[in-house]
Amino acid sequence: MASVIDLHCHSTASDGKLAPSALVERAAGQGVEVLALTDHDTLAGQQEARGAAERLGIQLVSGIELSCVWGGATIHIVGLDMQLDSAAMQQAEVAQLEARKQRAHTIAERLSRRLHTDIPLAEIQRYAGGELVGRPHFAQYLVDQQLVPSMAVAFKKYLGAGKPGDVKANWPALEQVVRWIVDAGGIAVLAHAHLYKMTRTKLRACISDFIDAGGRALEVSYGNMDADQQRRMVALAQEFELLGSCGSDFHGPNRFGLDLGVMPAFPADIEPVWQHFRSA
Repeated sequence: MASVIDLHCHSTASDGKLAPSALVERAAGQGVEVLALTDHDTLAGQQEARGAAERLGIQLVSGIELSCVWGGATIHIVGLDMQLDSAAMQQAEVAQLEARKQRAHTIAERLSRRLHTDIPLAEIQRYAGGELVGRPHFAQYLVDQQLVPSMAVAFKKYLGAGKPGDVKANWPALEQVVRWIVDAGGIAVLAHAHLYKMTRTKLRACISDFIDAGGRALEVSYGNMDADQQRRMVALAQEFELLGSCGSDFHGPNRFGLDLGVMPAFPADIEPVWQHFRSA
């Protein structure tokens, strides 16, 4: 279904395909009226997105998606309606970007050893073009240097799960990430919890710790979430008395068939997170 509210999407400031202004323009074309740009671990696209939103009459909610660790698993927390110039947000962005830089450095070192050739990180950063460096940039470099025949082979042999380039960043604990968002005046949302490979008992423990840290919401309407997944998330939101959030997790055209504003209908019996925004 089409929603006029989309609180989870990405631009070229992280791993999306559209520049922040182009993303906002596409959202307007899709009928979205309230949008949160939630790039991974960076606020770099917020100013450009705000300019476009003001021009097009869209309400832009400040947002970010922060990576963290809980129980040995990487978890994503969406921050909404934060004060972007707060000390907490500045600290969060610096810490997360440093973790990503260290990860990129480790990937370059591992690939250099495995391929017996220098993989210059500076060159990979050029491929990123100002975006956060990720495995796709390494894959494209390997293809262009004729070290592999295709992106698919690059991931299959060197960058996919369990391969040398599959490096986990040294993310902070869940409690720290939630605290950054809360200290910045925002609302912490546990992102796409239906996708974490956890037992129900472990997921409930994660949600409990999330709440203890100050978390307040759970994504209950998300991109291509199916009906059973949504029922489970709604039940958890009700059990833990959490607010509900929604978002497409749009990264770009043709990615998983998603588009901005496209997601299951928001459940009528869950209190929406946007009713608690400062601008509400």
